[in-house]
Parts: sequence; C-alpha cells; structure tokens
Amino acid sequence: MSPPRDDSPLATDPVRVDKWLWAARFFKTRSLASEAVDGGKVQVNGDRAKPAKLVRPGDEIRLRLGPYEHILRVEATAERRGPASAAAVLYSETEASRTARERLHWQLTKAAPAIDAEKGRPTKRDRRELERFRKR
Repeated sequence: MSPPRDDSPLATDPVRVDKWLWAARFFKTRSLASEAVDGGKVQVNGDRAKPAKLVRPGDEIRLRLGPYEHILRVEATAERRGPASAAAVLYSETEASRTARERLHWQLTKAAPAIDAEKGRPTKRDRRELERFRKR
C-alpha cells in the first residue's frame, strides 16, 4: 500500500519540467510544453533540458516564448494545473528578466512599420523607389 499523499496544490517534490511549465500556465497543454522543451526553448540550471528533467524548488529555468526570454526561479512544484493564482506562486521572475522583457515589448510595439498596411500593395513607382533606396 502506498503512503498517503498530500493533495495540496503546492509541494516540494521533484516534478517533470514539462509538467511544471504546464502547471505554471506557461503553456496551454502538456504536449506544447513538451515540444518547447524538445525544441531547445527551455534550460534548467544552465543546461538544455529534456521533458522528463526533474525540477525542484530553487532551480533556475530559462524559457524562451516568442521573442521574449523569461528567467524563472522555481519556488514550488505542482502535479496538477490549478487556478492562475496558484500558478503564480510556483515561480518568481528575476528583476533583470522582467525589465528586459518590458524593454523589448516597448521596442516591438513602438517600432514603425516598414510598409503602411492601409495603402495595400506597393505600386510600380513605389517598388522602383524602394529598389533605388536599397542600391545606395
């Protein structure tokens, strides 16, 4: 007979990294979390991780989601996915990571678009001007 298990959402037992990313709500499904880990988008303590890599409280996880990179410290582990309030307790993000993400977000949103979407396709004259500009 197995020992009784504490069913509290937060624990300190080691958990697979793909399961932890799913429980911490970085990915909508475990399979998406597993694909990200397989794709090299996740590092645990500076090493490239596999989906079955166990994470414990105190571990550092580097996670790349699109153009953004999150540097997280595991505060607790969870076997199951719970509400967002419980997921926020599972990790803490470093201040440097947060400021770098906010700076990148500002740059991406404030960058001027290369082509005006309202005008539609460039005309023949516009294309010729672009070609002349590129040849300089």
